[in-house]
Amino acid sequence: MKKTIILLGVFWAAVGVAAQSLPEGLQFEVRNDTLFVTCNADELPKHVIVQAADRANIYKRILNDATDDLMEDHPADDLYNSIWTREKVNPYQLPIDSVRDSIRIDCSGFVMPVRGHITSKFGPRKYRYHYGTDIKLQTGDTIYNSWDGQVRIVRYDPKGYGNFVVVRHPNGLETVYAHMSRVLVEENEHITAGEVLGLGGNTGRSTGPHLHYEIRYLGNAMNTELMLDYANFCMKDSVYTITKRNTFYHQQQLKEMQQAKYVTVKSGDNLSVLARRYGTTVNQLCRLNGIKSNSVIRIGQRLRVR
Repeated sequence: MKKTIILLGVFWAAVGVAAQSLPEGLQFEVRNDTLFVTCNADELPKHVIVQAADRANIYKRILNDATDDLMEDHPADDLYNSIWTREKVNPYQLPIDSVRDSIRIDCSGFVMPVRGHITSKFGPRKYRYHYGTDIKLQTGDTIYNSWDGQVRIVRYDPKGYGNFVVVRHPNGLETVYAHMSRVLVEENEHITAGEVLGLGGNTGRSTGPHLHYEIRYLGNAMNTELMLDYANFCMKDSVYTITKRNTFYHQQQLKEMQQAKYVTVKSGDNLSVLARRYGTTVNQLCRLNGIKSNSVIRIGQRLRVR
């Protein structure tokens, strides 16, 4: 059965180019800046690429126009000093101390990437820091773009994010969407709030299907719960004010983790022995490791001593 396929032009001129490049005999119609084509998906030419697919089985495709120099026209260009790279999630390496305080961010037009409950919060894990918020979903669930913007990175990271996307937004923020089973956008592509980015999954370093979601400012991750009301799937306010003290409160936690020292328990070790050896106290060892003073430690167990 043939379905109506939507071809959305990045610019108005692209719609006309797309219509002219369609195979003869296909039924199509142009409404506003959108081209509707009735055909099977495999009947479309290769230069028209998959952009999204939702549960209603409507395929939306964007013309892949190589003549569009999107690298010269990405959002937040002045703020990011024309840095537009797909090599790293955070290529800026800008210390928090160098960011001016009290920055007002326009958060209007926000769309929740997926409607689910939080399964893992932003913050320290045992040996590393979790820079995002994990949201429950099922493999294949639709993931949506949060604000208008442009795709900076589409990549597969087998030991971390899995299939992930980074989008830069005109309000100065960047969002990260990770562990997807399938990505449905292309690098450098302009996309709007609510457009489909991909399908939920369990790729990369993941113990179950979920969306790892990050909001970053100049490469620096922020706790999304400061901005988002996860119970009602919306922003807490249409304007969010970034401050060093509140938004980046976790910098002290990061410093402590960087200074942390871990040891492997050997034969003859106990909490008192380790405390004397590393110039600390049993109470401090218990606090650092989330254990009690009468806890039994095992040979080969890894403990934090500083």
